[in-house]
Amino acid sequence: MDKKKMIIGLSIILVLTIGIFSTCFKQKAKDVHEIEGTILATNNDEITIQSKDYSIYTIKMDDIDAAAGDNILLSYTGVIDESLALQTISIVDYKISPVSTDKNGIPKDWLDDGIFSDYYVMAYNQLQKLSLDEKIGQLFLARYPSDNTKAINDLKTYKLGGYIFFEVDFKNKTKDDVINMTSSIQKNTTIPLLTAVDEEGGKVVRISSNPNLVSEKFKSPRDLYLQGGFDLIRQDTLEKSNVLNNLGLNLNLAPVVDVSTNSSDYMYPRTIGEDTKITSEYAKTVILASKENKVSYTLKHFPGYGNNSDTHQGSVVDNRRYDEIQKNDLPPFKAGVDAGAESILISHNTVNSIDNMNPASLSSTVHNILRKELGFTGITITDDLAMGAVSSIDDAAIKAILAGNDLIITTNYEEDIASIKRAVETGRISEDHIDKLAFRILAWKHYKGLMYSK
Repeated sequence: MDKKKMIIGLSIILVLTIGIFSTCFKQKAKDVHEIEGTILATNNDEITIQSKDYSIYTIKMDDIDAAAGDNILLSYTGVIDESLALQTISIVDYKISPVSTDKNGIPKDWLDDGIFSDYYVMAYNQLQKLSLDEKIGQLFLARYPSDNTKAINDLKTYKLGGYIFFEVDFKNKTKDDVINMTSSIQKNTTIPLLTAVDEEGGKVVRISSNPNLVSEKFKSPRDLYLQGGFDLIRQDTLEKSNVLNNLGLNLNLAPVVDVSTNSSDYMYPRTIGEDTKITSEYAKTVILASKENKVSYTLKHFPGYGNNSDTHQGSVVDNRRYDEIQKNDLPPFKAGVDAGAESILISHNTVNSIDNMNPASLSSTVHNILRKELGFTGITITDDLAMGAVSSIDDAAIKAILAGNDLIITTNYEEDIASIKRAVETGRISEDHIDKLAFRILAWKHYKGLMYSK
């Protein structure tokens, strides 16, 4: 065979080979996949669904004859991209089907083998007795309005899930004053309240800044570690829990398990100031110690604050690579989850490598990582929606609910509650989703033993 014929022959083989691979590739791209879930919300030509594994996706979908609350089975081509806030898959077909329930009437997609699952039946039975206003109210950890009369009136109006207290609320008060404050609000609610505070130690001490309540300010995590290691940290957690419990407070928004080893970082003074391994042990130590008392603790600020600036003042963008965050920042949260963490607070940082369109607190992608990669089944909590990083975002409370948060911290609770109720009444958000979130909060309150105090 001469050289010219050989070249022609090889060219034909090459063309055929490319054609075969191209056909296979095209065929693979056209493979039809399925995803099933509950429609949380509809907005113009987009739907937001929560799949069976608790992941939340927003999908562009024209001419959909379905409503928030429906169970939907989607057939699609393409690939769901966990990093995208809006999926680019192509919908081939969809089917609406009834929501299936277990023998107790609980929707099956509400069920998991989670931390509060032993209390699901009690929570569901209680949920059936609540009005829409009461269910929406359970999703709010509201800023205590300082005036106790207003606090009680707002409980009756907004049916709040709880109050969060700040340093000013304890200033110059005696122990009896604080006990009267917390007990009076508990007496004026039909569902026991979460009563929360940030008592981290060191820079953030809402209670122990008042010598009438604690003789000496609680030390920072770093000071404790340097002075007595994890034994002293455990002892400090028990002491904090005892103080909070005696004052009628049942939720501590601590510990800070962000990894920071640079003293110039904004978050450094509030951390243990050590590497990922030691910070992970810190998270585990605090959560395990917290189980010895009635006070719950909250890991923060997911997915890790890094060396970023203060989100109280304005928006903050985190430009770190995701593999760096996975390696350095997620392990302490995972250690806390494995130790039995009941709640995790989400930061307002916009983490570009995860979701460059939304602050973490309003990002379903961030919440999907927490649920799927870390296996967290507890309560997700926003940082305060009145903070500078999110205060100018329209419909922030609605976006927080649709991103995967269970509980919203906010100063402007009157406005935020009203916006969520409007969204339910107009069909933008499914009342079924509000039910599910309230159900989770009620299960947590049963787990904490709060329901037995009423």
